[in-house]
Amino acid sequence: MKSYKHLFSRALAASPGRLHFAAHSHHLWPDASYDGHMTAWDDAAVLADKKWERVFGEVIPEAQANIARELGLPDPRTIGFAPNTHELLMRLFSARRGGGPIEVLTSDGEFHSFRRQAARWEEDGYVERRVVPCEPFATFGGRFVAALREKTPDIVFLSHVMFRSGLRFDAIEEVAALASPDGMWAALDLYHSFMAMPCDFSRVADRVFLLGGGYKYAMAGEGAGFIHAPPGYATRPSFTGWFADFGAMEGKQGEVAYGRDGSRFLGATYDPTGLYLQCRLRHARARGRDDGGPDSARRSIARTAGGGDCVWRSWRFARSGDPAPER
Repeated sequence: MKSYKHLFSRALAASPGRLHFAAHSHHLWPDASYDGHMTAWDDAAVLADKKWERVFGEVIPEAQANIARELGLPDPRTIGFAPNTHELLMRLFSARRGGGPIEVLTSDGEFHSFRRQAARWEEDGYVERRVVPCEPFATFGGRFVAALREKTPDIVFLSHVMFRSGLRFDAIEEVAALASPDGMWAALDLYHSFMAMPCDFSRVADRVFLLGGGYKYAMAGEGAGFIHAPPGYATRPSFTGWFADFGAMEGKQGEVAYGRDGSRFLGATYDPTGLYLQCRLRHARARGRDDGGPDSARRSIARTAGGGDCVWRSWRFARSGDPAPER
């Protein structure tokens, strides 16, 4: 049985007696993430203000391409970034503001970020929620779609994998079929499925918002929240920042303009280090086949760590720049 401890040598050496099994929460960071941090620091030191040319010209496009490849998205430019998904959630809902409360269909299995924010919005009359219980699990998908067809909301917000139970929602194509730029919007929270399981959203990429980040199973740390924004949907978030100005030349003149791609969801200045770590995925893919290919790696690591696809995808991230495991 192969050992992959050498890919995590820094984290393991930092606390030699620790046994870490919390795959759902803060993963131990692979050595590759240290290189990402150091590259971000070096760029800031060497390039100073000009580091943003590299961030927008190289780092962001590479991170977009990696995420798009993971999710089966046809155009990486539909992806926008923020320090966290909560900020992107706020922008998404700000683009839907109208005369009355936003009608939202969701579940009782959502992560705290959306659960808390939606409950607070409801107190202020900003949203009205219909909540579909996840249990009984076997019938959740059908019950959720039935509730959607019974009364079409303004926004569907739902997790792909529920953080409390691990329940997976497999009816996104049925939800997407009812979405339109001027009608219902559908948003899927990927935080507990991104790089924990194979995900292909190519069939719904033109109709569904996707939110996720690098903190959990991608092992990229904090600061790398992302949104895939389908073209034509939520074109003018009212909660906006100066970073979104860079692509605004494509928008109408005479008003606050927005790009037509994911740049319309950008905010303002933040630490881009998390995006440098996301970019390590490229090297993981390039080098992940030197010991039998990703499938053999998945099988061996799953046996070692009990983590299945969660662990093998994280392994691919961790492989950047490291020597091949001993045979």
